[in-house]
Amino acid sequence: MLPVAIIAAILLSGCSQAQKKSNTKNTNDSGRTLEFVRSVSFLSASGDTASTVQVAVADDDTERNQGLMDVRDLPESKGMLFIFENNEPRSFWMANTPLSLDIIFVNNEGEIVRIHHSAQPFSEKNVKSDKPAKYVIETNAGYCISNDIQEGMNVSL
Repeated sequence: MLPVAIIAAILLSGCSQAQKKSNTKNTNDSGRTLEFVRSVSFLSASGDTASTVQVAVADDDTERNQGLMDVRDLPESKGMLFIFENNEPRSFWMANTPLSLDIIFVNNEGEIVRIHHSAQPFSEKNVKSDKPAKYVIETNAGYCISNDIQEGMNVSL
């Protein structure tokens, strides 16, 4: 009788582990969710607000390295703000990022120095600022065109 109880316990344990793995997979399939804690406004030449996005903030190495990786849904007028310590040329890539994004490089004076429109999802190609940048803002692809955001404009962080 004891061997039957041991076999039954092993089988039940295996089913329980399979169920746990299945639940974890379903959670991962829905992607990461973000907390949008700050506003970033894009300013027209006259200093008026052209548009505003609510952003999640990545201000340390771990958060900056993770970025929007594994985020499968980015609501309209939402994004991510990357904050760096120094104003220097930047390079980003889209590995493990399933969304097409506009990547906006901003210098330490708040000026947009480079916009990469519709960066390709999952690409390992480097997207470069070409000029020094202290901040990077990522939005859904098409945001810059839809809101007439252009290089040379300023942002209010």
